[in-house]
Amino acid sequence: METIDSLYSENIKLIQARDGYRFGLDPVLLADFVTLRGEELVLDLGCGCGVLPLLLARRSSGLRIVGWERQSQMVERARRSVELGRVAERISIVEADLRGYRELVAAGTFGLVVSNPPFRAAGTGRIAPDDERAAARHELAGGLTDFLAAASWALKYGGRLAIVYLAERLSELLVAMSAVGVEPKRLRVVHPRQGAPGRLVLVEGVRGGSPGIDIETPLYVYSEGDGGRDYTDELLRIYGE
Repeated sequence: METIDSLYSENIKLIQARDGYRFGLDPVLLADFVTLRGEELVLDLGCGCGVLPLLLARRSSGLRIVGWERQSQMVERARRSVELGRVAERISIVEADLRGYRELVAAGTFGLVVSNPPFRAAGTGRIAPDDERAAARHELAGGLTDFLAAASWALKYGGRLAIVYLAERLSELLVAMSAVGVEPKRLRVVHPRQGAPGRLVLVEGVRGGSPGIDIETPLYVYSEGDGGRDYTDELLRIYGE
């Protein structure tokens, strides 16, 4: 069974499995965070249902976006969502295992790489009962180092990587980015609400960049009023409401 879900007053429609993987807040925040520079070739590593390519295409008409996704059923849904959004001339969804990146693309092809990779190491936490959700949340078919190695290979010198990840694994992320030659340059921590610990981090790095990182103001998801269940003004802006 599938659903067709809408974003931005139905400007974006996504076909998703009713009981499989369903996108959350992470790609929406990442699409808003990333720096875009006019006409550019973009790669999404592990594009899932295609939400991030569709969000980026909405932000800039100059982008040409390629999404790599390993799970064939997700690829098929993402392709239908792209057709539904009438952006097939700007977005290509490729069934591919990113661990074979050297055979998939020439080095230095892309100006921007984005990714919302699995957050949890295999063997940690509760594994989702279905394959789609398990692969999206746990490193069952490639971990952080695989994603970053693919990003570094695909990026041209001076190109950017934007990634959303668990705050508790921030040190691991920053060290691993530097190790593959992508220097972290911008960082923003996402908190559920004021006074709560950060849960997610948004990080943008530059391949071959010099050391030095800007720590941006915190992003709060929920406001203090009404029991803390309403989105903040910034989240409403991000969602276009």
